[in-house]
Amino acid sequence: MTKIYCDTSNLADIRKSIKKYKIQGVTTNPSIMRNEGVQFYKKHCLKILNIIGNRPLSVEVFSDENHEIIDQAYKISKLAKNIYVKIPVINTKGKFLKKVITELNNNDVKINITAVFTIDQIKKIKKVINKKSPVIISIFCGRIADNGIDPEPIIRKAKKIFQGYKNVEILWASVRETFNFAQAKRTGTDIITAPPKFIDKFYSKKLSLKEYSRTTVEQFFLDGKKSKYKL
Repeated sequence: MTKIYCDTSNLADIRKSIKKYKIQGVTTNPSIMRNEGVQFYKKHCLKILNIIGNRPLSVEVFSDENHEIIDQAYKISKLAKNIYVKIPVINTKGKFLKKVITELNNNDVKINITAVFTIDQIKKIKKVINKKSPVIISIFCGRIADNGIDPEPIIRKAKKIFQGYKNVEILWASVRETFNFAQAKRTGTDIITAPPKFIDKFYSKKLSLKEYSRTTVEQFFLDGKKSKYKL
């Protein structure tokens, strides 16, 4: 069964997603927080933790140097037992963060290895993690698809690579459309994380394609009428 996490830092949306949809976790990152006007990183993380109870929360570091990433990761991990520290799979120069991942994983820090795009990256991760410390591998399926590549084979390959790793969960990230939920389920993805607007769509009542066709034609007709176009 694919778990649904909410990808946001908006406190009201998190409360709604928990109450209405029973979401099972929350993910966020510096870009989301910045876009939502968060000014105090740690303080805001604590606010999220206060809302979500024992559900997992993935919070990302915001450095590019190994020692700084490790330092930030330890600080973030100490906020709560249900924290996963999001670590980019590579730095801004494209270098695999082997030292960072290995140290944190060997010291029982729950990590969410993020911005994963390739099978090569997934294989490298396998070589440096153990079979006991919890690890989430976030594959950016939406961005992969935006680049003209089908992400489903990558997810299936990742699931096969980590077969037997009970501590590892594969996450479908970077949701772009409602259909991604169906894709995540049919590929056996452990988790899908999505912005609140897509979680609403996941659970909304769907139109039949016949009715969707009719309402689409009606929309075009009414817009043309309102615009008072003439030929």
